[in-house]
Formats: sequence, structure tokens, C-alpha cells
Amino acid sequence: MAGIMNVKDAVSASLAECYVTIDDRRYNFMQAINMEAKMEKTKKTVPILGKTGKGNRSSGWTGTGKATFHYNSSIFREILYKFKESGEDMYFDIQVTNDDPTSSVGRQTIILKDCNINGGVLTKFDAEKDYLDEEYEFTFEDWEMPEKFSQLSGM
Repeated sequence: MAGIMNVKDAVSASLAECYVTIDDRRYNFMQAINMEAKMEKTKKTVPILGKTGKGNRSSGWTGTGKATFHYNSSIFREILYKFKESGEDMYFDIQVTNDDPTSSVGRQTIILKDCNINGGVLTKFDAEKDYLDEEYEFTFEDWEMPEKFSQLSGM
């Protein structure tokens, strides 16, 4: 019989840490609600003699992400303001560690390098909501994986 994943090895969605490093200053972004970063491969279609179909060859990649935060920090608005005033664009790193102590897979840490926000909320209010949040979309130029999950028993 094939192995079955133990339910405790489903990594908790909220047991994570998020740090943002801007100009050598590291911030604990504990006000993060969610984040997702993706790497999309760029592919070229390649004709192949003797085949009716074409092949697909990877030729590069693009990094994008989005995150939702509680609306209680001006850090990203300061980056946007600096760009508006001076034209100087700011790049920063985001480090995310998933670490559920009940799971046997351990920790995984991903560092997104040279992130750049696409824009963002300048001000907002909503008299009907319990709390305010804001979403940011961003790109990144590189990434590292200094810690990776352990392989599950039975894989």
C-alpha cells in the first residue's frame, strides 16, 4: 500500500514570518495578512523537423507577487512618495519563512531579491468595515532558498 500523508504535515497557513529589508533596514512585517510570489517561465515554441507538433523550450523567467497587509504602516507609501518626488525607484528584499512546529517537514525560507512595488493605496477609509487592509502587487528580479522543507516520510 502506498504511503499516506499524515494530517499534521499540512503546513499551517498562518504560521509564517515575513521580513522586508529596505536600504539595509530590516522590518518585521507582522501586519501581513497574506502573500504569494510566483516564478513564471518564459517559453519559446520550437519547430521540430519530423514532428507534427512543436516543442517548448524555456528561455527565461519573470517573478511577480502580491500581498495584503493591514493598513497600519506608511513604509510602502514612503517608497511611492520618494519615487514621485525624485524619480528614484526603490528596490527591497522580502524574506518569508514557513515554520509549523507540528509538521515533520520543518522550515522553508524564500528570499525574494530586488522587489519593486507596482503602485499602491495612498489613503482610504470604509465606515462599514471592521479594519482596513491594502493590497500591493510587485515584481522581483531574483530569489534564494536558504532553507527547504524536508521530504515527507513515504515519498
